[in-house]
Amino acid sequence: MNKKAAGHLAAFITFLIWGTTFISTKVLLADFKPIEILFFRFVLGFLALLIVYPRRMRGTDRRQEAVFTAAGLCGVCLYYLLENIALTYTTASNVGVIISIAPFFTAMLAHLFSKEEKLRTNFFIGFFVAMAGIFLISFNGAKMQLSPVGDLLAAAAAVLWACYSMLTRKISGFGYHTVQTTRRVFAYGLLFMLPALFLSGCRTTAARFANPVYLGNLIFLGLGASALCFVTWNTAVKILGAVKTSVYIYLVPVITVAASVLILKEKVTVMSGIGTVLTLIGLFFSEYRGKTQKQEAS
Repeated sequence: MNKKAAGHLAAFITFLIWGTTFISTKVLLADFKPIEILFFRFVLGFLALLIVYPRRMRGTDRRQEAVFTAAGLCGVCLYYLLENIALTYTTASNVGVIISIAPFFTAMLAHLFSKEEKLRTNFFIGFFVAMAGIFLISFNGAKMQLSPVGDLLAAAAAVLWACYSMLTRKISGFGYHTVQTTRRVFAYGLLFMLPALFLSGCRTTAARFANPVYLGNLIFLGLGASALCFVTWNTAVKILGAVKTSVYIYLVPVITVAASVLILKEKVTVMSGIGTVLTLIGLFFSEYRGKTQKQEAS
């Protein structure tokens, strides 16, 4: 497998898992607060990465630590907090559509701050086609209800993920092992979560963790959706760049539909079917590079 193929595979695996996390989160919300789920899953993720690659990161300077700190704040703490808070003010459909705009913000930031990642016409064609598909999947014939507070929070989360994507690209140039850098980002993210955790009145009763259903879902979120997926995401960004990797976010609603059919036994409607096809076409357009572009890259 060549390097670029490995990058695309890493991105696909990342969003294949992230597209199913809503099921685990939905189960855990019956007895856990959103901040508790977030904190416990990243603690498990941090410990897993420590076991897999226990070597300490040495030789970092203040500038690098500042980038790690910003990545932990944007991509681990604030992104998930704002997304969860947005869900309390607006519908899940609104949040799903707005979060999917993150690749557009990533492209804009890349255009402003990175000379390596160029904007191409096919990216914007793919973006609009994919957004049309995601809109059909998310609303599925229902009316879109605007909620300024929740929708703005979701938009802020999308911007934060775009910032995290660019910071990840920056971190990939430091030359450290991907597991080490991911673990460092997790550590800063967990530190920023502590104030919200204490203010929300976190419960540490062992009974909840003794429940095999809760424990299994936490392990999936911690080891799969956090430890594994953040490493594969960072690997994909390192190989493909922030913009090309971010467009895989379009896959999340598609995978969510598939998971709902397979696990929750929900039916596929005509609207969600058309939306899925449009989303996949949009992803193809965003990733497609014609002969001229390939020759330029070579």
